[in-house]
Amino acid sequence: MQNDDPHLAQHGNDAAGEALNADLDALRARVAELEASNTELRETVLREKAELENQRRRLHRDLEQARRFANEKLLNELLPVFDGLESGLAVETADLAAMREGLGLTLKSLLKMGENHGLTQVDPLGQPLDPERHHAVSMVEAPGAAAGTVVSVLQKGYVLNDRLLRPALVAVAKD
Repeated sequence: MQNDDPHLAQHGNDAAGEALNADLDALRARVAELEASNTELRETVLREKAELENQRRRLHRDLEQARRFANEKLLNELLPVFDGLESGLAVETADLAAMREGLGLTLKSLLKMGENHGLTQVDPLGQPLDPERHHAVSMVEAPGAAAGTVVSVLQKGYVLNDRLLRPALVAVAKD
C-alpha cells in the first residue's frame, strides 16, 4: 500500500532537508576548523623558518668573528717580545755581550710563548735519524758517532700538538 498523503511526503522531505542542512553545517564547521588549524600550522612553520634563518646568521657571524680573532691571544702574548726587540734596537751603545744576552732572553720568551700554545722544538743532536721528524741534508765523517746519528743540526724543527710543522735539517754520520 502506497501512501499518497502530500503532508507525509513533505514531512519526509523536511526531515531529509534538515539532515542535509545539519550535515552541511557540520562540514562547514569542520572546514573552518581545518582552515584555522592550517593557518596556525603555516604560521608555526614560518616562525620556525625565521628562527632557523636567524640562528644560521648568528652562527655565520660568530664563525667569522672567531676566524678574524683566532690569533688574538697569541698575538697579545707576542707584544712584549716586540717591545723587547724594539728596546734592544733603540740602544745604540750596547756591547756585544749585552746584545747577545738581550737576544737570548727574547728567544727564551718566544719559545716559552710557543710552548704555551703547543709548539715544541725538534733538536735531534746525538739522536738516530728519524725520517718522520728530520730531513738529512748531508752525510759527514764523524769519528766516534754511530752511523745514522745526527751530528749537526742546521735548522731546528718544530711540532705543534704532535703534528710536524717543519722537520729539522740535519747532517748525519756516515758508515
